[in-house]
Amino acid sequence: MNSIQKKILTLTTVVLVIMSVIWVALTYYNHKTQNQYNEILQRYLSMNEVTNASQEVITDLNNYMLKSTSANLERLERSKGQLLEAKVDVDTLRNQENNFTLLNYINLIDSLLETTDRFLLYHVEKDTEASAKEFTEAMRISNYISEMTLTLLDAELKTHDKFYRGIIERSGEVIKLGMWLLMLITFVLIFITYWFSLGITRPILKLTQAANELSNGRFDVEIHVETNDEIAFLARTFDRMRNNINNLISEIKNKAQLERELQENKILLQESQFRSLQSQINPHFLFNTLNTLSKKAYLEGSEETSDLLVSVAGLLRYNLKRIDRSVSLYEEVAVLRQYMDIQKARFTERIKLHMEIDEECLSIRIPALTLQPIIENAVIHAIEPREDGGVIWFRVMDEKDRITIEIEDDGMGMKEEKIKQILEECTVEMEGHSTGIGFSNVVKRLRLFYGYDDVIKIRSSSGKGTKVILHIRKEGVEKDDQAPNRR
Repeated sequence: MNSIQKKILTLTTVVLVIMSVIWVALTYYNHKTQNQYNEILQRYLSMNEVTNASQEVITDLNNYMLKSTSANLERLERSKGQLLEAKVDVDTLRNQENNFTLLNYINLIDSLLETTDRFLLYHVEKDTEASAKEFTEAMRISNYISEMTLTLLDAELKTHDKFYRGIIERSGEVIKLGMWLLMLITFVLIFITYWFSLGITRPILKLTQAANELSNGRFDVEIHVETNDEIAFLARTFDRMRNNINNLISEIKNKAQLERELQENKILLQESQFRSLQSQINPHFLFNTLNTLSKKAYLEGSEETSDLLVSVAGLLRYNLKRIDRSVSLYEEVAVLRQYMDIQKARFTERIKLHMEIDEECLSIRIPALTLQPIIENAVIHAIEPREDGGVIWFRVMDEKDRITIEIEDDGMGMKEEKIKQILEECTVEMEGHSTGIGFSNVVKRLRLFYGYDDVIKIRSSSGKGTKVILHIRKEGVEKDDQAPNRR
């Protein structure tokens, strides 16, 4: 996690912790006060319940005395049960201050219950006078319970008067404490926020000043930020950028000086080359001379010599083209035929060439001087060393998604290590090429022209000949619409 994020989360956590502590303290205080209120209220309700229960008993006694039915008797028993429950609740309210009074209060409840039982006994025995006397006694006890309940409630009010006042005073103190805490938290947060903002704005101010210095062209002013966060990383990166720009300016100055020196040397070299060219034979003059000799040989009846000179002239003209441009496959095949005509004149029946060409493929473009060095390599290494010569197969095939060109010979072949060195390292130059273009040069130019490495493959083994395969993908390949699709 980033340092600035840590600072923000720390600040947020501190605020949340403080607010949580305050909330928990206030909640605990309110809960405690509420429990005390509920306890006092329960005391009042329990005493009042005794009065209500005693009056309910008297009412049910009167109803049963007037009409002695099982329903009235059942209601009377329920009233007695409620009075007993109220007695149990009141008994839990005893303490040192009201122990004697509350004991008499409980005894009155017991007396009311006993009087009720005697009333029922005399009523069953149909002793009307005794039952009426017990009913009167029960009414008197009930009234006395009501009066004593009021007395107890008054005593409870006096007892808890100090408690009420204490709660009011504490509430006021809590309000004051809350205000002070709010002011303190506000002050602390303002201080922390100011300190936190300084930790961000100071490094940014230094970066701004450094940027102004850089804009004024001063690249020697070091940028130093004493923090350990993202801004310090940004400052270090900015300082490295300053150093890189400073070094780049120095390099540009040095390169400018070198370019001036190279320009001067180039002028001297051009003058030297001009003087050297004056003593060289013009290649076009040689080409025109060959054409003249060809026509003269034809006029003299030496047609084979004329054709041979035409092939040499065509080969010379083709080789005068720039090697870094592309040509159609048709042009490459044409110059290949001229080259093989020359080799046939040299080796006669020792060399045989079989050509299988799909003429629909001749419009694609390939790098100039691609096929001739491969064929020439086959002639030099497969045909020339053998007394009985050899055979060369040249094939152009249209496959599904690519065009395949195969050049195969029946020579001695090559070892796997040499093939790997040619294709992967491109460092082996086949010797004996009259064009001066090595096999590895062809591999490099093919890969560079088409943009993938598997454009060329070599299959060979010792004593079993060599096959060079060119795989040209149809997708994205250039075509020469003006190239003839026939021989």
